[in-house]
Amino acid sequence: MPNVKIGIQTRSLRQPLRSALVTASRLGAAGVEIDARSEMRPQELSQTGLREFHKMLDDLSLRVSAVAFPTRRGYDVADDLERRVLATEEAMRFAANLRADVLILHQGRIPAETETVPLTRLVESLTALGVFGDRIGVRPALQTADLNPNDLLRLIKALPDHSVGVDLHPTGLIMAGFWPQEAVDILGPHVLHVHACDAVRDIAGRQTLEVELGRGAADIPDILGKLTEFDYRGWVTIERRDSPNPIEEIENAVEYLKSL
Repeated sequence: MPNVKIGIQTRSLRQPLRSALVTASRLGAAGVEIDARSEMRPQELSQTGLREFHKMLDDLSLRVSAVAFPTRRGYDVADDLERRVLATEEAMRFAANLRADVLILHQGRIPAETETVPLTRLVESLTALGVFGDRIGVRPALQTADLNPNDLLRLIKALPDHSVGVDLHPTGLIMAGFWPQEAVDILGPHVLHVHACDAVRDIAGRQTLEVELGRGAADIPDILGKLTEFDYRGWVTIERRDSPNPIEEIENAVEYLKSL
């Protein structure tokens, strides 16, 4: 298995952004995923601030592995859609300024093929974002969370080739009742970014709990091994949301990934 490019989602560290960058570097990560809605908004960073931010990253030997832009509604929803698309384009330009080539977004519900109007709306919105991203060197990565991987593949096939990709999110897949390893078989050629996270379902299958990486149903070595078959060379970014000791567990996750 090739060396894994390890990133940390700064939001998972539950620290102010600059402190989180220092912590991520100390824990041995090579990159960080930044949230462009809750941590650093595009309109709040001047050119001077951008230069200072890049210097801090260089001093800490970090890169931006991805930028996340979680919108409240998906791109299948008509209300405020134009504004949502424009805001996403601004976030993509922001990602380019941060020298990241992936913007993680949640596309929303994937309508059935019989739902012509919302499906067309979704396809047209994502096509526009893909075209914009192609011009600036940033590709949208659609999250696998809460979705049937086959539905996501159906959506990707309805879009221009190589216009979007996939953010593989094992915890989200497990919560939706799917095995991450099977999702790689379906979506492997389209994966642009991987979240290193894990979860378990109770025996009745009625509840899913996030757990420390390597202790749940996501077989991370198998997932990464399968991805090498598709020549995956992207980032593996650690996410840990529901933990009383996030820094300790994220440090353990870094060591776990390095051991692979």
